[in-house]
Amino acid sequence: MTRKTGALVLAAGFSHRFGSIKLCAELNNGKTVFQQTLQRISRIIDTVTVVTRPELLPMLASDHQDIHAFEHAERGMGATLAYGIGLVHEWDACLICLADMPFIHEASYQLLADAVCRDNIVIPFHQGHAGNPVGFGSAYFSQLRQLSGDSGGRPVVRQYPEAVVRLNIEDPAILWDIDTPDDLASYQEKV
Repeated sequence: MTRKTGALVLAAGFSHRFGSIKLCAELNNGKTVFQQTLQRISRIIDTVTVVTRPELLPMLASDHQDIHAFEHAERGMGATLAYGIGLVHEWDACLICLADMPFIHEASYQLLADAVCRDNIVIPFHQGHAGNPVGFGSAYFSQLRQLSGDSGGRPVVRQYPEAVVRLNIEDPAILWDIDTPDDLASYQEKV
């Protein structure tokens, strides 16, 4: 029996520190942050669902078919994640991906997808630091659907420490989420 692992891409942030819509910021290669993130995930994961805010939907929808607007994104990442997991059906596991991380290597997504299964939670680490995306088995989907606030999936990770698998990855980009234009410029210099 083959395992079905999907990706849930959270693209509903407000970009307050960036000063403009960071997902639409252009990279040196001409792609937007969102386009490159989505492209790298989609090359590894067959089923990708995106959750965004209603006002971003027109800007992002042209890049992806399975995109959903969450009316209450201001409630935080946990609430957005709960909404997104509610859209997921028949997945054995899910990678929770952040749309503002365009430099993660495709090989890192593959390693995570290979490691996550129905009964575990896989967290990537680079040089001792936890990064993203985090993989959750379907055994934890009901807990993810209960989330609220802005702490993402951390409450579920804390609740089930015995299920956590630490996956060491030689990809510093698992730590590189973009918050400011300086972050974007700095990370682009490193790739």
